[in-house]
Amino acid sequence: MRIGFDAKRIFHNSTGLGNYGRDVVRILSEHTNVSCFYLFNTKQSNIKFTLPERNATVVFPESWFWKSFPSLWRLLGQWKQIMAYDLDLYHGLSGEIPYNFRKKSVAKTVTIHDLIFLSHPHYYNFWDRLIYKLKFRYACRTVDHIIAISKETKSEIIKYFNVDEKKISVVYQGCHALFKTEIETDKKNAVKDKYRLPSEYVLYVGTLQERKNALTLIKAVEGTEHQLVLVGKEKKYARKLYDYVEKHHLQSQITFIKDADLEQLVAIYQNATVFCYPSFCEGFGIPIIEALYSKVPVVTTKSGCFPEAAGPDSIFIDPSSPEDIRNKIVWLFQNPTERKKIAEKGYQYAQQFNDENVAKNLINTYKKIL
Repeated sequence: MRIGFDAKRIFHNSTGLGNYGRDVVRILSEHTNVSCFYLFNTKQSNIKFTLPERNATVVFPESWFWKSFPSLWRLLGQWKQIMAYDLDLYHGLSGEIPYNFRKKSVAKTVTIHDLIFLSHPHYYNFWDRLIYKLKFRYACRTVDHIIAISKETKSEIIKYFNVDEKKISVVYQGCHALFKTEIETDKKNAVKDKYRLPSEYVLYVGTLQERKNALTLIKAVEGTEHQLVLVGKEKKYARKLYDYVEKHHLQSQITFIKDADLEQLVAIYQNATVFCYPSFCEGFGIPIIEALYSKVPVVTTKSGCFPEAAGPDSIFIDPSSPEDIRNKIVWLFQNPTERKKIAEKGYQYAQQFNDENVAKNLINTYKKIL
């Protein structure tokens, strides 16, 4: 099987969609018999990515025009090179498919991660909403089959784009293999020392942006004896968090981390007492999976995709209620035996997201398309 991938995010996005693309290629390389990988990339990148050991080709724009306008090549010029490689299948990894592709003979699929720009439009400006809607609608109409990363996303594709549910398969994603290994104690202690982490703490991991709702979590731990560690890239919303912490004199209770590498992040997870993810909306919520594999009990939102990711034994909250979040967190700290049971059951639930299952579900979907 010869598969082409829209690889822009693989080579130019260090988190989220980039992690998804890198994991798809890695998992297919390690657990299936895909013979050739063609990674269509707009330009050179500084992100380190180990190519599959089997035949892997990174495809760049060829002509001087497309090299000068790589984003335009991705939309309009890429398909000519796609056709030249005699692919069995082309996979758009982030909701997009090249234009002028509808009448071409290559089988094609696209992964839709979320439709938050439609379900929660207030988080996006008008032009972003318009562009995303045009791209996603075109992809859904053009491809032979759609991959949704959750049942929640599948239901939104049906709702907003009127797609036949038979055209959509749910294929869960996993997380990096390092989250599934136990970090050595001395390395975990070194990370704890570097960031001056307490012996017990509540952990949040995710971009600091409005819809992920970290401010409500800060308000939830305010007035308790528990420490909160926030790990993630900072958007403009982060200024609200810093201002609130300063105004309410919470500097000794709240720790911000934005420079942790992957191994340090795994250690931060494994050192944590409770993981809390009070986001209002996601496509799935990979930090939840990372926490489950780290054997940390999860507290997360009770609606949307979150129960799907966290499993039936996690603790669910109203994300708009600091009181509800506070009560659940305090209860977990006060009940270590129950906390351990929840973590163990969460770890077992997470096994459905292992590489073998992801590979099997992906390859079965490809075969269905072909």
